[in-house]
Amino acid sequence: MLNINLQHAPRLALKLAAVAASLLMTSPAVNAADAAATWPTKPVTLMVPYAGGGGTDILARLVGSKLAEIWGQSVIVENKAGANGVIGSAEIARSAPDGYKVMLVVGSHVINPILTKSVPFDSLKDFTPITLLAASPMVLVVQKDGKFPDLETFIKKGKEAPISVGYSEGATQLTGELIRQKAGIKVVPVPYKGGSPLMIDIVGGHVDSGVTSVLTALPHVKSGKLDVIGTTADKRLEMYPNGETFKQAGYPEVEALSWYGLFGPKGMPDEVVRKFRESMIQATQDPTIAKKLAEQGATIYLNSQADFIKFLEGEKIKWANVAKAGNIQQE
Repeated sequence: MLNINLQHAPRLALKLAAVAASLLMTSPAVNAADAAATWPTKPVTLMVPYAGGGGTDILARLVGSKLAEIWGQSVIVENKAGANGVIGSAEIARSAPDGYKVMLVVGSHVINPILTKSVPFDSLKDFTPITLLAASPMVLVVQKDGKFPDLETFIKKGKEAPISVGYSEGATQLTGELIRQKAGIKVVPVPYKGGSPLMIDIVGGHVDSGVTSVLTALPHVKSGKLDVIGTTADKRLEMYPNGETFKQAGYPEVEALSWYGLFGPKGMPDEVVRKFRESMIQATQDPTIAKKLAEQGATIYLNSQADFIKFLEGEKIKWANVAKAGNIQQE
């Protein structure tokens, strides 16, 4: 029979209550720390908030496959296109911040709220920035053997008469506007729903030029139908020998990057963020992934979370100022 001294029962009850309260207060934190330390223990979903088959989707599947090897857990690439990435990104913002659902996005993630009224999140505050995977310059594309043989001619003619410049999303739109502002040319902006139809219309002579990514322009340049005459890079890209940099042309302020960044829901544990970045560093050592990024003229960054946040804040301020100077209103 259990023998309890009733004289000490009140004191014992107080001690038990204190222990129980202590456990209630510390258990969630301990459990969260344990969960972060052992993460991942189940499949991880890598959201791509754009259509399948594009550059982001291809890169996500390459990286996801390598991460699955590193972690010993499946990595499920999920496409959820719509509203230039807003629909899929909003789902990530609502997800549990445990590291099991993250996303790979491009620069339009920061630019969308600058150009669109109905974005249901703050692109920085409502997410956990993990790392900047890689970045490549934007390029200015024209018809091969057309009326703009080089960047000097393009700018000269643009100061004399308006030139139509196509774009397919926020980052390319604002890069075209930045070129207009800094080079002092006359521009007629022409919106497209994708980079591919824009390239086709430049080939057909329906639009004078277009701002796009290295990857989007590449097959059309290789086929001899288009030419890259300008880039926002620091130095010329080997794949585009005719692509003079705006810096070389005397316009160093024309800087723009097409970038890939990893984000999770707001409140992800620091330990999970650190593990994710370390795993990405290991994954990008794979020759296939390194080659794919090199084909895009991309530089691998995989910077710290603090540096990534600083980069994002700079991007937000820069492009907001470009939109304001160009009187580009939210739609």
